[in-house]
Amino acid sequence: MPFVYFTPRSLTNKSVRAYAPPMSGVYGISNAREWIYIGETDNIQDSLLIHLQELDTPLMRRQPTGFVFEVCGPALRFVRQGRLVLEYKPYCNQRSSGRR
Repeated sequence: MPFVYFTPRSLTNKSVRAYAPPMSGVYGISNAREWIYIGETDNIQDSLLIHLQELDTPLMRRQPTGFVFEVCGPALRFVRQGRLVLEYKPYCNQRSSGRR
């Protein structure tokens, strides 16, 4: 099942602060060609802002341009992240699990 709210927002500090809630959930980062990373966190906004500060990472080297998210409780986050990773096969999640 895809992200519930699929309309991507621009991955900029201003957009993250305006649209990403400081709540528990899952988020996806992409560019025009691919899904780059799907994460789960206690604070969606903080996690996205941290990614934006980490300039020399595999995620940022893929030149991300957008993000989507879903708010969900801590008990559901890990399972939801796993399902989204299986569906979208984001580059960094595949890489971190040893698959390319």
